[in-house]
Amino acid sequence: MANDRSDLCVQVLEAAPDCRRLSRVLECFSTEFARRPSFVVRCSGRVNIIGEHVDYCGYPVFPMAIEQTILLAVAPSDDNLLHIKNADNSFKSYKCNVLTFSIDVPSVGGPNWYQYVLCGVKGILDNSTIQHDPARGMLIMLSGNIPPASGLSSSSAIVSATVLATAYMHNATLNKQTLATISAECEKFIGTQGGGMDQAIAYLAQEGCAQLIEWNPLRATPIQLPANAVFVIANSLSEANKAATSDFNQRVVECRLASRLLAKQMKLNWRELNRFADLQKALGYSLEQMDALVQANLSLNVYTRTDLLKLLDVTEEDFTENLLTPNTRNSQTFKLKQRALHVFQEALRVQQFIETAKSTPEDCISRMKALMKQSHESLRTLYECSHENLDQIVTISDRLGVGTRLTGAGWGGCTVALCDGVEESKRFVETLKAEFYANIPKAQASDIGSLCFTTSPQRGAEIYLIEKQQNNILPTP
Repeated sequence: MANDRSDLCVQVLEAAPDCRRLSRVLECFSTEFARRPSFVVRCSGRVNIIGEHVDYCGYPVFPMAIEQTILLAVAPSDDNLLHIKNADNSFKSYKCNVLTFSIDVPSVGGPNWYQYVLCGVKGILDNSTIQHDPARGMLIMLSGNIPPASGLSSSSAIVSATVLATAYMHNATLNKQTLATISAECEKFIGTQGGGMDQAIAYLAQEGCAQLIEWNPLRATPIQLPANAVFVIANSLSEANKAATSDFNQRVVECRLASRLLAKQMKLNWRELNRFADLQKALGYSLEQMDALVQANLSLNVYTRTDLLKLLDVTEEDFTENLLTPNTRNSQTFKLKQRALHVFQEALRVQQFIETAKSTPEDCISRMKALMKQSHESLRTLYECSHENLDQIVTISDRLGVGTRLTGAGWGGCTVALCDGVEESKRFVETLKAEFYANIPKAQASDIGSLCFTTSPQRGAEIYLIEKQQNNILPTP
């Protein structure tokens, strides 16, 4: 295996999170494949504390890794096949040739779970910028306890875990920044035009700290949170699969179009400036000035396709092929002003949140709560990606003085709440159980503890090697 592992986190089994689940996935692997795996990859889900829908616009975000994880037990196969299994029997198995497989996403319902695994494999094997051994088959057993379509990055965690596993299996260089970049890029194989936050925190997370993730170059700065800050994750029980609809990519396209239109109005090379952060840099403006620029120059609440063809002076073919994504090519209307205002104001909120955390004034948690509340309101009204269940949770939290916002892409999924101390978090959880979950039949069949829980920052992706003679997990040499 590659020797460049200096920045990878590796732990012995006894010191690792999810020890019971590690034992379980080893057992499932051995039962299914009649052998032990060579290694196990662990990759956490994430919660984004603040900074939603700004990463693909080039602005910093502030996520942390959570305790819920994806585990992949892996070994080389004796053929050229990828044998992909799930420890949960409700997910069907999949098998394909590692040399010839393709990723064909269904037109209805979004990707199948195993296609996220295929993305990770393809991301390494098709990457010409890194050296790796010739493609070989793999035996893969997945175990996950990140709720799917909940905004906690279950799909990206699968992709990132598989990228790491495939890189290790094929003797590729194991560098966190490189692997995070590949993981973000290869998720586009299933049609998602994300910005890289989920993959960056998957690799760069540190225990005990949230991370300020910045771009170009990718870097992570650990930020210590106030000692009394307690975060509560609440599942709205409304699933939101961002790859199953065009909603997510529609917002990405609207941001790109807004950036290009503003650049053209400012007489810049608009085709090269499709991210707000690049436009801001080219103009030399502050975030406040960018906000004012939007207010002054994007006058329409809704731009039609015809409006944009005229304003950008492009043909229908050029617009469709070069300025839209495959699943937004039929879009007829675009809300550029609202999306742009959210991005610039949200980027400013991230700055203010970090400054408050660093200075730790006496009322820092109160200030952070207010910023999170503002974030949700902007996502609800300007970005239009909330859901009635999410709004209901936020309404309850507002009454209790808790700072709550949707986290992840939206349209369902989870909220993240900032509480001032353990007692406030307990009151919040108990109130949600009584006033929210008690009224949702789906919650009665679930473990409430898996739907609403406190969390703390966890560490990033790790590899555990299996010792041949004993059923132990050993650190990489």
